[in-house]
Amino acid sequence: MTPISYLQFDGRCAEALTFYAQALGGKVLMMALYSDAPSTVGVPTVPPHWVMHGRVGFPDGGMLMGSDGGPEPFQGYKGVSLSLSPKDLASGEAVFKALSEGGEVRMPFQSTFWSPGFGTLVDKFGVPWMVNVDAPQ
Repeated sequence: MTPISYLQFDGRCAEALTFYAQALGGKVLMMALYSDAPSTVGVPTVPPHWVMHGRVGFPDGGMLMGSDGGPEPFQGYKGVSLSLSPKDLASGEAVFKALSEGGEVRMPFQSTFWSPGFGTLVDKFGVPWMVNVDAPQ
């Protein structure tokens, strides 16, 4: 069993998942809108163009999922970061640069005592990320 991150957005899910597919070398596999759903009891009242469920797949088998709206108002991400472990320093630098576009770098990508490349950021959608290249064994 592999945990998969499921992100909530407030009207920007389609934009975010498309961005993550491009920045991380994945592919959008699904993007179901609220307007696609049959009219049933229990579906939140949100704009019809919002994403009910979306998925991005990655070549290594990883996946990232997300949606807009829900029964509670979105209040941002607290106490969690998505973490990436690129295979080498060049890959780490590239993914850090791509994810930080339009966002806020919290700790610049740099060498640390545990890693040849580590950095933290909050992307333009408010999602916190850590990029950590494992030290060679």
